[in-house]
Amino acid sequence: MKYLINNSLLFSCFLFVSASCGSNSNLKVDTKRIETEQNTNSIIDNPIKTGADNYAVYLPLLKDKKIGVVSNQTGILSNKTHLVDFLIEKNISVQKIFAPEHGFRGTADAGEHIVDGKDTKTGLPIISLYGENKKPKAEQLAGIDILVFDLQDVGARFYTYISSLHYIMEACAENNIELIVLDRPNPNGNIVDGPLLEKEFTSFVGMHPIPTLHGMTIGEYAKMINGEKWLKNGIQCKLKVIPCLNYNHQLSYSLPVKPSPNLPNDQAINLYASICLFEGTNVSSGRGTEKQFQIYGSPYLPKSDFSFTPISNFGAKDPMHKNILCYGEDLSDIPKVKQLELKWLIKAYNTTSDKLKFFTPFFTKLAGTKKLQQQIEAGVSEKDIRKSWEKDLNDFKEMRKKYLIYLIK
Repeated sequence: MKYLINNSLLFSCFLFVSASCGSNSNLKVDTKRIETEQNTNSIIDNPIKTGADNYAVYLPLLKDKKIGVVSNQTGILSNKTHLVDFLIEKNISVQKIFAPEHGFRGTADAGEHIVDGKDTKTGLPIISLYGENKKPKAEQLAGIDILVFDLQDVGARFYTYISSLHYIMEACAENNIELIVLDRPNPNGNIVDGPLLEKEFTSFVGMHPIPTLHGMTIGEYAKMINGEKWLKNGIQCKLKVIPCLNYNHQLSYSLPVKPSPNLPNDQAINLYASICLFEGTNVSSGRGTEKQFQIYGSPYLPKSDFSFTPISNFGAKDPMHKNILCYGEDLSDIPKVKQLELKWLIKAYNTTSDKLKFFTPFFTKLAGTKKLQQQIEAGVSEKDIRKSWEKDLNDFKEMRKKYLIYLIK
């Protein structure tokens, strides 16, 4: 079976129109021709292009408008030019930059309070969305016609860039500002797995009833937020998604830049959702080492051949078990995982020296449910835990179909 996306301008326009919400376009698309071209092409020869590189579609929309940009270090084009610099070069009137967790240059620790500032290169004001407010205030959006959103997601519910997306969409809807999302591939885009978030555990690390790994691009997720009316009071924003080209969910995608300080490589990004569950326990996920989210360990686990000592470093000034020897496992060379792995979490719980101190209250926020902790504590097998997710995952996949941009044949 082949999973194909056509790279013609016609097809990029087709995707753009189908991904736009609340717009009335007179553009007519020859869908039969598109289908024929897809069926006759057997191999995708061209490299994946992000929404940022699909600028022939979005630049005309920005002309003569006052623009705000939501981005960070991941918002680059294929030639490594930052989106903000590119827009300025194209005489687009960029007014402000809005920055998520880790800041505009992506150097702050996870959870570190970020303050407003000024971009040293362009002189543009930077508004933090991880400081005093996670949603732009009306006065911060004054004078802006369009917000352009360009952040690299990694496909996990608790990765906070999609939470920032929610609040950006809500602010745009409330202030009648159009939002253009420049889509980017999901490096874990072929995985849909894990428990669904239950409403009572809603937080900034879990905003909506989606599984731990949602299998969508950030543009598809934006469409879902809008379509399911998940914004406050069911409001919807005027949304346009600029699609990637030559992409589908089965393709591998290696990120050109670290999406955040503690995701240094493809292995960490692939393991992130599985290892991040340790952030709700007394086990280190490797922060304070050079193998973040590729190792795990604790002074409360049995002595083994593998050990490490977390120290203060870039991206982790005060890591868990700082300067304390930890025993655990090195996963940096294992094959790529294709699901949310629970085996390491279950093994650590079963072998810890004090089970009463293993889980912290943060675990239920990450898991999105109390059930997972209860199941592990009760000794439920991983197989049976997975069975308990099946109905919710199947229902989610069915609902998700409405919002997928990238055709799967």
